[in-house]
Amino acid sequence: MKDLRNNGFLQWYYRNATKVFQPIFGVKKQKEFYEWLFWQIQKLKEGKLKNSHYEYFFTTYFGLNQTDYLGKNILDIGCGPRGSLEWASGANKRVGLDTLAKQYIKMEGKKHLMEYVEAGAENIPFEDDFFDFVSSFNSLDHVDDLQKSIAEIKRVLKPGGKFLLIADTHLHKTICEPSSFSWDIVEQFLPEFSLVKENHYEGNLLYKSIRAAVPYNHQNPQERYGVLTALFVKNTL
Repeated sequence: MKDLRNNGFLQWYYRNATKVFQPIFGVKKQKEFYEWLFWQIQKLKEGKLKNSHYEYFFTTYFGLNQTDYLGKNILDIGCGPRGSLEWASGANKRVGLDTLAKQYIKMEGKKHLMEYVEAGAENIPFEDDFFDFVSSFNSLDHVDDLQKSIAEIKRVLKPGGKFLLIADTHLHKTICEPSSFSWDIVEQFLPEFSLVKENHYEGNLLYKSIRAAVPYNHQNPQERYGVLTALFVKNTL
C-alpha cells in the first residue's frame, strides 16, 4: 500500500476509518477491503492495469531468462490483479495465488493467460514439491501468519527449484502488512533452502527503489522501510 505512506489524506482516512470499521467487520475483512480499494484506485489511474515490468524482475534481475521457465510450474504468491505471469508463455502451469483472486478475475484476470487461485499463503492448495518456481513479490509482509507461509513455500517447491523474494522490510505491523520483519528474514528459509544472492536497497517504492539501486545504509540508525531481494534454491536430499 505504497500510496498510503506518501499521501496525507489517505493516511488520515486509513487511521480513522480503521477505528470505525474494524470493530464491525473484523481485521480480515478490513484488510481485504483496503487491498481491493488500492487496486481499484490503480485501475482508475492506469485504465488497464499494466504488467510489462514483471518479466524483467522474474528473469534479468535474478540472472534468469525465459528459457529457464520452459515447461515449468510457477506459483506467484499474492499475485494481485495485473497478470503477473502472462510473460511466461512457455511455462507448463502458471498460477497466481491470492485471497482476492475472485475479485481480481472480475477486475481483469479473466483476460489473463494464467490461472488465479483463491487462497492464502498459509494454506497453498497444491501437493508437495509441485512447483519449479515460487515467487513472492511485495506479498510476504501481507500474509497473516508468516511462519505458516514460509513452511508452505518450503513444502510446495521442488528440490532444486527456485524461490524469488522481493519484500519490504519494516518493524511495525499494519492492517494490510500484518507480518513485519527485518533483513534476517532470509535465515528463516534455511537450511531447507540455500541463499544464492541477496540485495538491500533504500526506499519504500519496491520496484522503483530496486531500479534506483541505492544500497541500504545499515550504519544509519534511522528506522525506515527498506527493500530486500533474494534468490534461493531448495536443497536436494
